Amino acid sequence: MRDAKVYNFKRALPRMSWHPHNLYNLWRRSFGPLQKITDRVEYKETLNWRRWTAKSLLRGYHGDYINEKIFKRWYLPDNLPDVRPPAALSVDANASLNKWALKGNAAEMAVKRAEEEKRKGLAPVGSLMFSEVERRIDVIIFRSCFAHSVYDARRMIVHGNVLLNGKKHINPNTRLAPGDMVSVDPAAIQFLKERPGSEKGELTEVDEDASEITAEAAEAEDPSQEALEDSAAPETVDGSDSLEAEATAEKPKRSHSRKIPSAVPTVGSDLTPFYLPAYASPFIFIPAYLELSFATCSVIYLRHPTARPGYSEIPTPWDADGEIVRLTWEWYSKRRMRIRSKSQLARMPENRQ
Repeated sequence: MRDAKVYNFKRALPRMSWHPHNLYNLWRRSFGPLQKITDRVEYKETLNWRRWTAKSLLRGYHGDYINEKIFKRWYLPDNLPDVRPPAALSVDANASLNKWALKGNAAEMAVKRAEEEKRKGLAPVGSLMFSEVERRIDVIIFRSCFAHSVYDARRMIVHGNVLLNGKKHINPNTRLAPGDMVSVDPAAIQFLKERPGSEKGELTEVDEDASEITAEAAEAEDPSQEALEDSAAPETVDGSDSLEAEATAEKPKRSHSRKIPSAVPTVGSDLTPFYLPAYASPFIFIPAYLELSFATCSVIYLRHPTARPGYSEIPTPWDADGEIVRLTWEWYSKRRMRIRSKSQLARMPENRQ
């Protein structure tokens, strides 16, 4: 797997990965110094150059390890679904006909439906050009949070750590069908393994400032403790000053750091222990078309991803209906590969429909 330089800071292409460098590149593209280049505020380049740039940004995230020729031949859809409701195309004609037929309520309801559809807008179907990529078994494992990156997911499949419907599966190019169940060996999942040098129920240190604040708060909450100690202490005798000085010298100094139980579940806990890497929280989410079980380390592919007005089920770092997606579709609509011979069909990646 040639993924050594996929997090290159110069290119700054977001990938399917939890790596901190990938999160930094995503920040640079979204809010950092490369945001202006990504948004294309000033169109000084040609239209064809902007389409190619948008294509490279999207393909860097969606299946960058898939050859461009293979992607265009087997994963790119012939067309995008028409999201316009059929009734909305003839609203004006039906409304005038209903008014002439003295059906004012029906005319008003048709106008209200048309206004509601216009307010919601159209579904962002541009992102559905990658729906076939999302069906791949390696992408499903990454979306299920069983792997830190899609590259690790491919390694898990090739090494025989994945079961498809109860049978060992070693082909990462397989596209799943609704109802397929994928199971992963728990020993191969990185964040279920203990970190080196850590134990369950291990005590973690709190830094000095936090411990001092906690100690002061405890003393302030229980002011009577000092009074009880003073009343229980015996009366001092002569020479008590020297004895107190010796006791103070012999008494070890209290450490400024105290230990508290960590968030890792104990041995008898029913919770699944997670040892997530740093900066993983932005990527911990499960798409709506997956049914996941961490207790059994398995996931069921429920249905194909779809899009609704204002929402796309395909996770992407870019706007699902933005300019980058539109320019990418314009690029591929002029450069798709439509001819598939018998020899090419024999080399088609496994598709379970």
